[in-house]
Amino acid sequence: MKPKTAFKIVIDIMMTFGLLFLMGYQFWGDVAHEWAGAGMFLLFIAHHILNAGWYKNLLHGKYSPSHIFQLIIDLLVFLSMIGLMVSGIILSNHVFAFLNIHGGMSFARLLHMAASHWGFVLMALHLGMHWGMFMGVAKKALNLRKFSRVRKILLPTLGAGIAVYGLIVFIQRDLLTYMLVRTQFVFLDFGESIPLFYLDYLAMMGTFIFFAYYISMMLRKLSGKRARKKG
Repeated sequence: MKPKTAFKIVIDIMMTFGLLFLMGYQFWGDVAHEWAGAGMFLLFIAHHILNAGWYKNLLHGKYSPSHIFQLIIDLLVFLSMIGLMVSGIILSNHVFAFLNIHGGMSFARLLHMAASHWGFVLMALHLGMHWGMFMGVAKKALNLRKFSRVRKILLPTLGAGIAVYGLIVFIQRDLLTYMLVRTQFVFLDFGESIPLFYLDYLAMMGTFIFFAYYISMMLRKLSGKRARKKG
C-alpha cells in the first residue's frame, strides 16, 4: 500500500472516531468537546488536501448514477462540516473564546444540533460508498481470501444484523427529530452507560454504511448494464 493511501485511511479512521467521541458530549464536557471539534476541523482540512485530485477530476468523466450519488453525498458532507465548524466557533467558550463572538447564539445552537446529526449520518454514508476499499485492505491484512465462505455469507449476514439493530436504535433515539429541527434542545442522558451509548452509535453508523455500500453496488451494476447495452 502506498504511504499516501495509508495516511488517507488513518485520517478517515481518526475522523470516524472523532465524530463518535463528539456525539457523546454529555460524557466528556465542554472543554474536551471543543478541542475534539477543533481536531476534527484540522482532520477535515487534511482530508481535503490529500484528496485534492477529486476536485481536479470533478468536471471530467461521465456522470453515471453511482458518480452522481457519490457527488451528492460528498457535497452534503462538506456542507454539514462547514455548518458544524461555523456554529462551533460561534458557540465556543474555550478554544475560540478569543474571537469574542456574542451574537447569533440561538441560530448557532440549532445549526450545530442539525449539522452534527446530519454529519453523523452523511459521514457514515460517505464511508459506505468507499467500504469496498476498506474491505480490500482488510482482506489483505487478515488474509480473508482463504475464507471465501466467511466473506460471502457470514460478513453480509453480520452486516445486515448490525444494520437492522442500528435502524431500530436510530428510531428509538429519535435522531430524525434533531435532523429536521423539530425541537430546539437535544435530550442528554448523563446517567447512560458509556459502552452502551457508543455501541448504539456504532450500530447506527453501520446501518448507513450498509445502505450506502449496497446502493453504490447496485448503481455501479446499473451503469455497467447500460454501458453493455450501448456497446
